[in-house]
Amino acid sequence: MNEAKTESTIQGCELSNKVFNSCSSAKCYVEETLNVIGGKWSFLILKNLFNGKKRFGELKKVLPKCNSRSMTISLRSLEEHGLISRTVYPTVPVKVEYELTEKGEDLKDILITMYLWGEKWGN
Repeated sequence: MNEAKTESTIQGCELSNKVFNSCSSAKCYVEETLNVIGGKWSFLILKNLFNGKKRFGELKKVLPKCNSRSMTISLRSLEEHGLISRTVYPTVPVKVEYELTEKGEDLKDILITMYLWGEKWGN
């Protein structure tokens, strides 16, 4: 086994132990992450913003089961947590666009992992 592979495996085990053992402490980062992105529509909104900026109506079209109130609440929460930014253009009618921030872009690996898991184990 080469040295790089061994180092990676050791670090992976250490990280795995850290992740699974830390949630018994006062601060669980997995729980904190789920509090931010675990809302019913939040992650689906984020998933759609990985393709670029979207307006409210565009998000509604790709998430037709999400009512306007739920969409607004989810967008506000994601903005408050710094995962998306909201840009308002002074036009008539007002144009508002949502896009991922750097912090939101950081979730891409989680999304890809979820996709791969769903592809393997989904119905």
